[in-house]
Amino acid sequence: MVAQIRREFPKGTRVGHAGTLDPFATGLLIVLVGRASRTQQFFMGLDKEYLADARFGAVSDTLDRDGQITETGEVPLGDLDLPVGDLEQIPPRFSALHIAGKRAHQLAREGVEFELAPRAVRVESFDEISRDQARRSFRIRCGSGTYVRSLVADLGDAYCEELRRTAIGPFRLDDSFTVSEPEALDLGEALSAVLPPVTLTEPDAVALANGRRVEFEEKLEGPAVVFGPEGLVAVAELNSDGLLTSSVGFVG
Repeated sequence: MVAQIRREFPKGTRVGHAGTLDPFATGLLIVLVGRASRTQQFFMGLDKEYLADARFGAVSDTLDRDGQITETGEVPLGDLDLPVGDLEQIPPRFSALHIAGKRAHQLAREGVEFELAPRAVRVESFDEISRDQARRSFRIRCGSGTYVRSLVADLGDAYCEELRRTAIGPFRLDDSFTVSEPEALDLGEALSAVLPPVTLTEPDAVALANGRRVEFEEKLEGPAVVFGPEGLVAVAELNSDGLLTSSVGFVG
């Protein structure tokens, strides 16, 4: 997707994204073009929402439909215990994590034995929305870094047949654009959806844009998106002296 979008812009334009999707998955992807690519860190950690279709009675070595499927016939009856809250999760062997300089999925396909350490994840909500014999559908809201394939596989003999990302933080799939009909959000508007907005006077905005630290009376808990009379200036935060300091500048 990044390569396809890059072709639409002049050579040398930076294009990135704020969170991968599994190869079989569909849904929302935040793509960052030009100066927006410098803001990746502010979008990467946002919560995600997914719709997942699970098939029970079989397992997959990749935990999804693209793997080697083994039928077990073990299909649960009744309601399932759907975990929420702070959890420890072992990432899938078929994942993009780096192990000794290689991606985990590369090692897994080469037959290399390795172990992945459990990691802390958070599941805000995990709701079953439909069921039909061996198949059930779930809506899941979770923190960044959570593997929905693993959540599904941990429910029993099951794997993920379909996975669709429907939201990233405040950004929803229903409001997104397609590659065939691309549009772009205003960067200041997008940043204001995830960071508190701050407006400075023209002298202070010019000073901040030129790398100088600016006195700021209000309290900030972290980064803020800063505007001046001419528009977007920077992402900035208070330093130890209580001065507003630019971390990502957009002027010039």
